[in-house]
Amino acid sequence: MKSQIIKELGEADILLPSLIADGLAANDRVKVRMSALQAAAQHAQAPEQRPTDLSTECRAARIAPADLASLIGGAHRTATGRLAAPGLAALIGDIENDTRAMIRAVNAGRSSEGQSAERRLGTMQRAGLLTIGDEIDFTRVARLTGAQEEADSLHRLVMDLHKALNRIAADCAEDTLDGAHVYGLAADDKPAVVAFMRGLNATRALKFDHPGLDTMATRAGERLLIQNDIGTTDAHVMVIAVLGLTVTVNYTDVHLARAKFFVRLFDGFAAIWSGLDRHTGTNLADENAFYLVTGQFQGNTAQARDDFLTALGAALVFLIDWNKARKLLRTWLSKDDAIRLLDWAARNRIGHRAFLELGGNELLGAAVRNAAPHRIGFGERLDRALGRTAAVEFLKAALRAATEGLQAGRSVRLVRDQIEADLVRHLDRADGALLAIVTRQLGLAHDLAAALNRDLSALQSGVSGDRKLLAARASRIEQKADRIAIEAREEITRLKAEPLIAQLVDRVEEAVDELEQAAFIASLAPAAMPPTLSAALAELCKVAIGGIETAASGLAAAAEVPEGRRADSDDALAAVLRLMDSEHAADAQERAITALVFTAGFDVATSLSGLELARAIERATDRLASFGHLLRQYIMIDLAG
Repeated sequence: MKSQIIKELGEADILLPSLIADGLAANDRVKVRMSALQAAAQHAQAPEQRPTDLSTECRAARIAPADLASLIGGAHRTATGRLAAPGLAALIGDIENDTRAMIRAVNAGRSSEGQSAERRLGTMQRAGLLTIGDEIDFTRVARLTGAQEEADSLHRLVMDLHKALNRIAADCAEDTLDGAHVYGLAADDKPAVVAFMRGLNATRALKFDHPGLDTMATRAGERLLIQNDIGTTDAHVMVIAVLGLTVTVNYTDVHLARAKFFVRLFDGFAAIWSGLDRHTGTNLADENAFYLVTGQFQGNTAQARDDFLTALGAALVFLIDWNKARKLLRTWLSKDDAIRLLDWAARNRIGHRAFLELGGNELLGAAVRNAAPHRIGFGERLDRALGRTAAVEFLKAALRAATEGLQAGRSVRLVRDQIEADLVRHLDRADGALLAIVTRQLGLAHDLAAALNRDLSALQSGVSGDRKLLAARASRIEQKADRIAIEAREEITRLKAEPLIAQLVDRVEEAVDELEQAAFIASLAPAAMPPTLSAALAELCKVAIGGIETAASGLAAAAEVPEGRRADSDDALAAVLRLMDSEHAADAQERAITALVFTAGFDVATSLSGLELARAIERATDRLASFGHLLRQYIMIDLAG
């Protein structure tokens, strides 16, 4: 490769490495200076806000911070509506000089590209964009620093020059080191490059067919520079400077959210980051802004430094198409949960590129259409259809399935089938969560029946409890059961769940109502109820308690049926049969109590309270029997599915 460069460039290749290093250093400076120009415009437009602090970025680019701080802090809007700032003329001159240093380096490596850049810079000069003065129009700031597609700007020229420098450096590299193009390295530089490439190569495959992640390393004076182009997006580059055990990261991005995401990936390291609060001024649209984020890590040992470099390399693949993935996921989740999901995918080295590669939105849309056309409406977010936790878990599984499927060479159809099956499981789990609410209802019914049974058992022993306390407690339980039923119906409606679940809720609510009525009647019954009657009523109450316990066990088994467990379906169906038996036993016991009342010659109050109490408890068992019939239908639907 070096011989080809010699033939093409003659003796210019002797100067090329130092020119490239100078050009890259100029790139660092000009980006900070353009950030300062943006910050000055922002402060002039909103002087009440605190001026942006670029001191960290200045030191990283070897610029004296004081001058730029003075320029930003002193920026103001003139009476004619222009931007004025101390040292503004010198700043514009420095921006032009840095740009020319980059052009010189490109000229030395690729003269045609250098000449093209010269012509573009000349056009800007003739348009007055680089005219030196202490006042300029705000629109001129936008033309200098903007990165819009429709019009050329100095910022776009700088980005193009930066990319050209990357290509030239790769072409004239003396060697490759674990995939990085390197030249002019000292022996002590290689461990740091190897550490960075170790991380990069560990996750590189997760970009799949997407271009990017080319790395170049060189020595610039006393520092080692490692540079990566990340993807194809303009202004999305990372330059790392290593000086001894100190690592300085200069990361540029057009998306502030992605820059914040990038920084969060290193929360396990004691790195100091700045630049995340960058904003544009009133006349500088967000899409024309770019963010220069600087991080500095001071290692205690070479191993600590190298661990940080490895983490930097491993993180880059998760930045490719990050914003695209974020926007897509926001159609299915909340904005914050979409970002948390991408953070999880990066930390678990799953990523999002495979998901996008296999169709992304269409992949999920097909799964919804095929697996749940009636449960999830068109355009409906998954967190509303499944619940937040279930939706996040499902999308985690979808990202993992896409990555593992693409890595294994599986077909899109196979991955889609896997995602559809997982969606069905999550919908079944949503039904399971609703069944858990019904179980809570049954728990309250059990509490009520147990309290009534304790009261009746006490009467057998001649002990009369506080009847008013029993009635008050039963009323509180019934009210709580009503609230749970309302909650369940709302969730059933929201999740478009199986209608039979709503009917199960209704039957348990009716059983609770009957038991509360029974407690009310018991509170009015004579204190000296005959032992034979109280014993018969207590026996009926025990039947009801047994029915409630059977209903709960059957419901728990039914919740496991969607998982394909045959034993659970058998247990659930057996519980349904026991519920029928309980209802028959309750009928028989209620008739026995009726016969006792009609033959024993009790007084009117005792007879009426005994009959009404028995009927209320028996009606509760009728509701449980109806619950059993519905539960059998629900089980059969799952088994048929």
